[in-house]
Amino acid sequence: MTEYGFYALITVILFFKMLANSIVQGRARTSTKTFTNPEDAQFFGASAPAADELPIVKRAAAAWRNDLENIPIFLFLGLIYVTLGCWPAGAFIYFSIFAVARILHTIAYLRGMQPARTIFYVIGIAICVTLSVHILIAVL
Repeated sequence: MTEYGFYALITVILFFKMLANSIVQGRARTSTKTFTNPEDAQFFGASAPAADELPIVKRAAAAWRNDLENIPIFLFLGLIYVTLGCWPAGAFIYFSIFAVARILHTIAYLRGMQPARTIFYVIGIAICVTLSVHILIAVL
């Protein structure tokens, strides 16, 4: 598999990771009939809208926001990394580590596991910094 192919694979894996997080939220809401939006409560047969989200939904939403702060920049850096032809083996190593770190970060976030959540977050950021250094070396 080429670096571009592996980049595409990692992109799809990260998409499915984020989709799984959305499913956690949806299942929690539908299984308990706890919806904060009146139209959702009505559609799914809840007696009334809930005043607040369930704790697991709040955790999943926080993990989602964290993904939106980290995954897009990784995808841009990763694409630039392979386009510039930086260390080819690095694409496989760095992209794999980032994907695993983000998956484990979400699991740790959903389960309230510290310091694991912070460790996996830092690993992901370290990969983005590493990609950035490789890119700077390639262009300077």
